[in-house]
Amino acid sequence: MSDISLVHSFIQRVTNNVSQVILGKEQAIQHTLLALLCEGHLLIEDVPGLGKTMLARSIARSIGCSFNRIQFTPDMLPSDVTGVSVYNQKNQEFEFRAGPIFAQIVLADEINRATPKTQAALLEAMEERQVTIDGVTYTMQRPFLVLATQNPIEYEGTFPLPEAQVDRFIMRIHLGYPDRRHEIAILDSQQDHHPIQDLEQVISREELMRAQKAVKQVYVDDQIKDYIVSITQATREHPDVYLGASPRGSLALFKTARALAAAQNREYVLPDDIKTLAIPTLAHRIIVSPSARIKNISSQAIVQDILKSTPVPGTRVHPAA
Repeated sequence: MSDISLVHSFIQRVTNNVSQVILGKEQAIQHTLLALLCEGHLLIEDVPGLGKTMLARSIARSIGCSFNRIQFTPDMLPSDVTGVSVYNQKNQEFEFRAGPIFAQIVLADEINRATPKTQAALLEAMEERQVTIDGVTYTMQRPFLVLATQNPIEYEGTFPLPEAQVDRFIMRIHLGYPDRRHEIAILDSQQDHHPIQDLEQVISREELMRAQKAVKQVYVDDQIKDYIVSITQATREHPDVYLGASPRGSLALFKTARALAAAQNREYVLPDDIKTLAIPTLAHRIIVSPSARIKNISSQAIVQDILKSTPVPGTRVHPAA
């Protein structure tokens, strides 16, 4: 099996497995897997009860990775996330007790219920794959994925995520309510027990890391790169935008487009891949201007408008062809 075929197989096997628990949400599952393949982190914004926690647990089970859930609350401290050094009177030395961030898949549940100070405790782990406590640096295990959930910001008891933290999520997605047919299927599937109890590992950690390497081999034409940058720069110049997407947004679109191409068993990126992923990778990085907010113009609508007005590059033969 070629490396690109391995990515395609990985996406199919894990999606089929997780779909036994999360019904009717194949696109959300695949976006989560794209973030994992890109070694990025995912933000899921939705109301409670739609399966965000089950999605994270199901993916952890499917790929055989360690899993920890952190329930964020207003009284949490940064040390509740990263860990703390405790003095051992027996050997008269400080011992480090690792916090729940030290797992391969971490569910940061309701992250916007914690104060910005506690939210910031995740920044180093997400960006550098390490945590520094009392001058000592601890490296995170690989693979490492933070899957954060947040309630809509108009809910009571929530704190908006700092811009620096939002920018570190490679994508933001929404699960949404299931349709009538799938909601009935959810009732049927949980008559005796929860289906996650029967979920088995379908891929090894080594296969996942091979797939992550294979994604980096996907070819991206210079015209596609120019298309990515044109879209990102347009977010900074749009009249309804107060603050546009950073270069990290261009990188996110670049990386996820390669992962999507590999997931579809292609060795090259198409403009359609960029269009598919522009909203999940860029919309959460945009701060809408106050005047546009009054008109109920969303960041998703702005990205959609930019996609319509940005010229799509023409096709060109791969140099190696």
